[in-house]
Amino acid sequence: MTASRRNRPVALMSLGHACVDVYQGAVAALVPYFVAERAYSYAAASGVVLAASLLSSLVQPLFGVLTDRWAMPWLLPLSALTAGAGVALSGVTGSYASTLAVVAVSGVGVAAYHPEAARVARAVAQGRHSAMGWFSFGGNAGFALAPLLVFAVMATGGLRASPLLAVPAVAGAALCAAAVRAAASGGAGAGASTAAGRDDWASFLRLSGAVVCRSVVFVGLSAFVSLYVRERTGGGDVTGTAALFVLYAGGAVGTLAGGRLAERYGRLAVVRRSYALTVLAVAGLVLVPGPPVYLFVALTSAGLYVPFSLHITLGQDFLPRRVGTASGVTLGLTVSVGGLAAPLLGALADATSLRTALLPLVALPAVGRLLLCRLREPEPLGSAVAERADERDPAAR
Repeated sequence: MTASRRNRPVALMSLGHACVDVYQGAVAALVPYFVAERAYSYAAASGVVLAASLLSSLVQPLFGVLTDRWAMPWLLPLSALTAGAGVALSGVTGSYASTLAVVAVSGVGVAAYHPEAARVARAVAQGRHSAMGWFSFGGNAGFALAPLLVFAVMATGGLRASPLLAVPAVAGAALCAAAVRAAASGGAGAGASTAAGRDDWASFLRLSGAVVCRSVVFVGLSAFVSLYVRERTGGGDVTGTAALFVLYAGGAVGTLAGGRLAERYGRLAVVRRSYALTVLAVAGLVLVPGPPVYLFVALTSAGLYVPFSLHITLGQDFLPRRVGTASGVTLGLTVSVGGLAAPLLGALADATSLRTALLPLVALPAVGRLLLCRLREPEPLGSAVAERADERDPAAR
């Protein structure tokens, strides 16, 4: 198989991932507009983030289990459309309850997408950390573009213009369908995940605990960094949007760096150092006033995102017989579950201040680092996949 033919499904998966994860970033990007146009309190606004996360958290493991039993490539375009429809309707709903409902539907679409997408991406990556990094980069690029997309749409007509946010979903559905066809023609992603090996649940649960700590920090900052930077710098909508863009855009770059660094230094070494960096970066973000806050937002982004794709492959290698379940947890559930903490942060911010509410986020990466201390590098199952592919296709060698 030629390099260009092998890389085409990876590129399509990455682009489709970007179109889907726009809607994870868009929910947080809409929070300031819900506060401004609908006079939501911090707690009510964070409830919208929770709605996108809660149902997603509950159903994500189910989709992972289903992916382990059956290949469901048709789910990718369908989930992209579902994710977009919920967010597109959120600005034109007539009540707070209906807003929560449509955002929850979007969360279900995101939940349905990730386990199957990670399974197909792992198959077409053939064990290459850099290829999985590109797949993760697509999702993080979608996050990064979300604030800019929401800002552009809101500038045309406020929340009433939210149906325009459906455009990426249509593009994503088309890209996902093309990726599935390309993967099938290349002999990858046709069946459910099966692999030899022993599932190491103890290590997987420790890794998942660390990712939950990372998730709470990420979701908390996603919900409130825009409002916080506006407050700290005395700026307006542009300053807040810029801060959220830096948080997401730095992550897109960090994900690619993570794959490269892992190939040189090892996955766990890179993940551990990233968590240590995040402790210092979040402390600077919360405590340092004025424009330097943008530097600490960027450092926080790097610390949170360099290990992002490595979490996925580590989880899959810890559970070689349940790749879909591992993907659903590391890529979906533990990311979504961070939204459960958002209302608590919002309530604390209402009672005290945003700065006080964000202070607990400094300690969580340290807890995650402790959970990672005794983990050992698992045998990378992707290498066996790559070897089998080379045996089938001498041109790939």
